[in-house]
Amino acid sequence: MVSEKTGPVAVVMGSDSDRDVMQSCIDTLSEFGIEPVVRVISAHRTPQIAAEFAENAAKNGIKVIIAAAGMAAHLAGALAGRTTLPVIGVPLISAGGLEGIDALLSTIQMPPGVPVAAMAIGAAGAKNAAIFAVQILALTDKNLQEKLAEFKKRQEKKVIEKDSKLH
Repeated sequence: MVSEKTGPVAVVMGSDSDRDVMQSCIDTLSEFGIEPVVRVISAHRTPQIAAEFAENAAKNGIKVIIAAAGMAAHLAGALAGRTTLPVIGVPLISAGGLEGIDALLSTIQMPPGVPVAAMAIGAAGAKNAAIFAVQILALTDKNLQEKLAEFKKRQEKKVIEKDSKLH
């Protein structure tokens, strides 16, 4: 059994090959001062570990789970079915897949009562998953609220600077 590192956000990937894409998620969380629990757990190859992880996540200090997978992409749904924590799904492109559309559909087509918040396919979705997790945590964390406000201002400034270069 893997010992659990505690943190408010878990980033769970279906395969270690997903790490390159999900690194932007991990880095974005770090920018907000959040060191996520990072795991490789497969809904299909390690279903018992997935179930145990989801069932114990809250008591291990996790408040939000980000689950990334390609192809059948059942990881987010499998975890959501075993926890009351918010689960954010990030569909990924897999070799031999359908450019991530297969994973997207698997992530969003959840039955009533088992919601998964789905992000865009790939790196953009990975980064947005981190920001969405921060927004959830910021509901009860004034420090994160301030960091989010600063983040939005930096985004605005970047766009204004890019626009000014055109004139």
